[in-house]
Amino acid sequence: MSGPSGRLGVGIIGAGRVGPVLGAALAGAGHAIVGISATSQDSIDRAEAMLPGVPILEIPALIERSELVILAVPSDQLESLVAGLAAVGAWQPGQLVLHTAPGFGTRVLAPATAAGVIPLAVHPAMVFTGTSLDLVRLSESYAAVTSPTPVHPIGQALVVEMGAEPIIVAEADRAAYAEAIETATSFSAAIVGQAVGILAGVGCDAPGRFLGPLVRSSVETALQGVTPPERFLE
Repeated sequence: MSGPSGRLGVGIIGAGRVGPVLGAALAGAGHAIVGISATSQDSIDRAEAMLPGVPILEIPALIERSELVILAVPSDQLESLVAGLAAVGAWQPGQLVLHTAPGFGTRVLAPATAAGVIPLAVHPAMVFTGTSLDLVRLSESYAAVTSPTPVHPIGQALVVEMGAEPIIVAEADRAAYAEAIETATSFSAAIVGQAVGILAGVGCDAPGRFLGPLVRSSVETALQGVTPPERFLE
């Protein structure tokens, strides 16, 4: 149940690199993490490290106990998960349901919305490690928020409580947003990996450490002249 000052009982489906970190961030803002789902030993270990004392729950029990459900699952699993839970009547009217997939807005939550939930799509624009280091990185990051217009303040408030800066992205722009995120992350990883390989080939003992200052300064210089497309800020 809700606590003082709008505190929520939060359940997290998915203990990959994202879910436990967002749970820890919201716990730090005063929300109660009621449980997290985890299956593999790696995910259980990660959940226990980031959310000590939080119970590992089966998904139906987790949803039943939560006022805010965070779906931190791979994008290709999201649609079937939402629909499957709707089919068994798991969703509760008035419940907040938030997913973290960059390429989807709230339409993917339609089966849950039909059951009366309040839909949110929130994607923190950063690369997660699944460790406490991410809590610091969140404070330096932005997060895309897509939701029905009356729900914008809720999504924005949750992002601020996570430590990030909210940016509203229209439903129609989520695919383009996801393309921009994928381009930035995959391109940078590929280019840096190539450069590391070349330096290693010529005898550099620590190519990653050597390239670090160069890559960071190059990216900062490139970003100085970049303005986000206006359509992402609707």
